[in-house]
Amino acid sequence: MKSSKPIGIIIGIVVLIIIILMFGLPLYNVWQQEMAGKAEMAKAEQNRKILIEEARARLEAEKLNAQAEIERAKGMAEAMKLENGTLNTTYNQYLFIRTLEKLADKGDLPQIIYMPAEGLVPVLDVNHTKKSVTPVE
Repeated sequence: MKSSKPIGIIIGIVVLIIIILMFGLPLYNVWQQEMAGKAEMAKAEQNRKILIEEARARLEAEKLNAQAEIERAKGMAEAMKLENGTLNTTYNQYLFIRTLEKLADKGDLPQIIYMPAEGLVPVLDVNHTKKSVTPVE
């Protein structure tokens, strides 16, 4: 009789643990799914906020670019007024040289071919690629 009492207690504890797990695990799974859903919802909300802020930043950048373009146009209009619509060849050459300097800074300077004409009008060969020329001996 003494040996059956501890076995009965062990069996009772095992049965009690099984009953607790039968009811506890489904409740835990429901709670876990609820927490996962809340986490997913919070992540989606944060992603939405990020997209809205990026769109606002793009809009602000476009507004600033538009203002810069307006200011550039105003400056060009004022320069035209100052020049009174008369551009001489020296000023045109100056503008051409400035453009060449900007292209050279970018590394996009095309080959320039001068044709004998009045004012030495340059012809730009933008399709020309630089080739190594070896001297002939």
